[in-house]
Amino acid sequence: MSAQKPSIPKGTRDFTPIEMVRRNYIFDIIRSVFKTYGYLPIETPAMENLTTLLGKYGEEGDKLLFKVLNSGDFTKDIDPNLLKQGNPNPLSIAICDKGLRYDLTVPFARFVVMYQNEITFPFKRYQIQPVWRADRPQKGRYREFYQCDVDVIGSNSLLNEAELVMIINEVFTKLGVRTVIKVNNRKILTWIADFIGFPDKLIDITIAIDKIDKVGLDAAIAELEGKGISKEGVTKLKPILTLTGSNPGKIERLRKMIVDSEVGLKGVAEMEEFFDYLEALGRIKSEVELDLSLARGLNYYTGAIFEVKAKDVEIGSICGGGRYDDLTGIFGLKDMSGVGVSFGADRIYDVMLQLNLFPENLISSTQVMFTNFGRYEASYCLNAIRSLREKGISAELYPDSTKLKKQFDYANKRSIGYVVIAGESEMHNRQFSVKNMITGEQETIPFNSLTEYLLGKTNQA
Repeated sequence: MSAQKPSIPKGTRDFTPIEMVRRNYIFDIIRSVFKTYGYLPIETPAMENLTTLLGKYGEEGDKLLFKVLNSGDFTKDIDPNLLKQGNPNPLSIAICDKGLRYDLTVPFARFVVMYQNEITFPFKRYQIQPVWRADRPQKGRYREFYQCDVDVIGSNSLLNEAELVMIINEVFTKLGVRTVIKVNNRKILTWIADFIGFPDKLIDITIAIDKIDKVGLDAAIAELEGKGISKEGVTKLKPILTLTGSNPGKIERLRKMIVDSEVGLKGVAEMEEFFDYLEALGRIKSEVELDLSLARGLNYYTGAIFEVKAKDVEIGSICGGGRYDDLTGIFGLKDMSGVGVSFGADRIYDVMLQLNLFPENLISSTQVMFTNFGRYEASYCLNAIRSLREKGISAELYPDSTKLKKQFDYANKRSIGYVVIAGESEMHNRQFSVKNMITGEQETIPFNSLTEYLLGKTNQA
């Protein structure tokens, strides 16, 4: 019987050492910025109770939940009528009581409710963990991927929204990715649904609008018409979605259009205050644009919403989020407003790879390699290797006594900058020969001076 060819599920990936070093570079920068702004780390389980997840992401989101079958005979106590119903959720709950988390926000809301007596509010947290979605795999869209979330909960202040934009700007500036940060407000979208005469179809409208970037305006309009939005409604909607000009100009035009909508005027006022704070914070590298076609399909958003696009790569959003006024209310904790954004590490990786933005020296985890000519030569090197490691220089000894060319080839493939050679001559004279693998230059260094010499060389690098 022939061996089965190994494989992994579609939409998931293995990561090689080079990929992991690059991914950790992204995570480290994101984490460092979060910490600079005073956010604290938490983690939650990969699995949540299915009742925690269902109904929080809308009908489309529910379809993308990975559900975990109950162990044992999960069909034993099923009501046969459940199999005949059109809604799969009751059946899912009957045979699956757990699911893989779809995002980090709903688990965060559950966490806040469970630990509310131990948390100091406003609570500023960040979380860097994988999430799972039963989506159709394609370029930039995976079934398992990492999110890097940062949220503040227990505060209504729009200063938080402005701070999140500063965090977004700082992260992408440090990563070298040019971005545009698109913002809108769900209260304005609520007014739009009322303005075009279909206040009861807000969710249908936001789901369709949210697809404009992927399928284009005409296809999104066709979807709206398919959901029962009249041609008159579409005619009133188009000029709003395609509104151009400066951010203050858009706000002013909206204020003139919104005459008798309290929720719409509140949304405009929030956007005006938000942009005032941004102006006070000073000029930032990322472009910030009020985009009235931005919808963010998740139903729990209630105020400001954000989406970040890379300027130089077509890949969809690489960061997004928004304000949610009562996400914890579904778990019994009312009136706990929060706002947060999520960085899509996998898409950021793809953008940086395409734009060649990763530093070249990331590839090697070893700075110095010692050659191996045999047992006694290896023993001669071990104390020097320990001394280098104690000073924070990553060093390794080639484990096998083999041809020097093979050892040099290994160092080159690993992008190791310096190779230390200790043969019979070096041992006799209590020295080392050090070869710079980039320039090819070779120097002879006294035994007791090696650490100081390499400390200077590797610090320069």
